[in-house]
Amino acid sequence: MGKRPTRLTGTPGKSERNTAEHSGPAVGAADGQWLTRGKDGKLTLYALAQDGVVRWSETTVGGPDWTGPHVVPAPGLTHLTVLQGANTYVHFLGRRERVGADGARSADLVHAVQYQTGLAFSDWRSLGNPYADASAAPAAPAGAVARDGSVHVVVHGDRGGLQLRREAPNGKWRNWEVLPGGAVHHSPAAIALTDGRVEMCAAAETGVLVWRQAEPGGDFAGPRAFSLQPEPGTVAALETGPGRATFFWTDAESDGATAWRVGGWPAALGGTPADRPYAALRTTIDGYDCVVLACRSRGGAAVLGTGGAEQEADGFWWYELAETGQGAPALTLDGRGRVVMALIGADGRPRVARQGDGEGLALTRWITLGS
Repeated sequence: MGKRPTRLTGTPGKSERNTAEHSGPAVGAADGQWLTRGKDGKLTLYALAQDGVVRWSETTVGGPDWTGPHVVPAPGLTHLTVLQGANTYVHFLGRRERVGADGARSADLVHAVQYQTGLAFSDWRSLGNPYADASAAPAAPAGAVARDGSVHVVVHGDRGGLQLRREAPNGKWRNWEVLPGGAVHHSPAAIALTDGRVEMCAAAETGVLVWRQAEPGGDFAGPRAFSLQPEPGTVAALETGPGRATFFWTDAESDGATAWRVGGWPAALGGTPADRPYAALRTTIDGYDCVVLACRSRGGAAVLGTGGAEQEADGFWWYELAETGQGAPALTLDGRGRVVMALIGADGRPRVARQGDGEGLALTRWITLGS
């Protein structure tokens, strides 16, 4: 049996200032890894803005001061997913809708990259529209950046399956390919593992489907189907061992969080059911190898939990915070190794709390980033 992690400690945090609803620069939360740490150790937070992306960046490693908001234009952008590779480059996947001179509507998926904290984005490149009807808006994209830096973009297909587009070793993009398998409810949770492979897990009509690469850069085998019952839209992934992914979701039967690894049994974690994918982080707390999860409850409250990595039987501890937000929260480690949690408030302003000193995982006072 593994060691038991220290419980969450502290009292629910409060924001440093209150603002009117929808008064901030963000019009929506991003998906994916929208709180990132650059090679310089500074954090950057990204959100969806009106026709673009808005970002804030730490001025010094570990904060507490931030610059921003800085808006990066992207006309027609209606959805944003943020990914980060092992080389710390930050990738942006978006869904873009446009109206032509003749009034005809079109939609496509786009990609851009930022190579260093605070620098400009690359040009937005169209990845096309994988749907048969090019006027239909494709689903929100998901993805992962493999260890070699190649970007994998996956989207819920117009016929219920999954469609994948990825970079080739020479940096050029391959054509869209249809992944085998039945109908899925949403785009999957995709994860890039340290052994170079990418895995994907999606809730489907028949349970759970998992696609895996046998080797880095190879084709995706599967899917393997498992008779499990995740709530659609709540699946997340985290590497909890070398080349080994643990998937987290809200279980449709128990209405609590569940952890599961291929080849094992699902483990009930309890807690408040999430309405979006969990943010997942692996770190050391009080000398123990731990998993930290964050989610938004169905009532909109931010929830934080922790337990031993791959030691679900030892217990998982949950803590509902006083903060509320839109979309799913984000987790990362700052340049000093402290857990940082972020969310986008209903007012469009980002709020950030950081792990304090002392035992356990106690968050310091929430701060609202400037507008």
